[in-house]
Amino acid sequence: MKNELATFAGGCFWCMAPPFEEVEGVVKVTAGFTGGEFKNPSYEEVSMGCTDHLEAIQISFNSEICPYEKLLKIFWRQIDPTDDGGQFTDRGYTYLTAISIIMISKSLWLKILREV
Repeated sequence: MKNELATFAGGCFWCMAPPFEEVEGVVKVTAGFTGGEFKNPSYEEVSMGCTDHLEAIQISFNSEICPYEKLLKIFWRQIDPTDDGGQFTDRGYTYLTAISIIMISKSLWLKILREV
């Protein structure tokens, strides 16, 4: 089976990654940026707040071993979705929360929708 991808933004990407790294079925966790207007911005450009990117992690996972819903549960435990100023001590636009559903496969997305 081909690995699925999940992208979550929820504060500092270095703080977001560790809880996912030890989950069985997670193949790789990559820190980076999502959204924004520029392709491949540097950390400095994003930190200055001029690119509209959010700090995020992208998770490559085997959905037969680790369902997407499990990743969502881990994500929800790490963030405060009511905080519109960032996350915990990470303040500012680049630390807002987001979930990208573009990366997951159509079949996985349809499975999730059927179960809701």
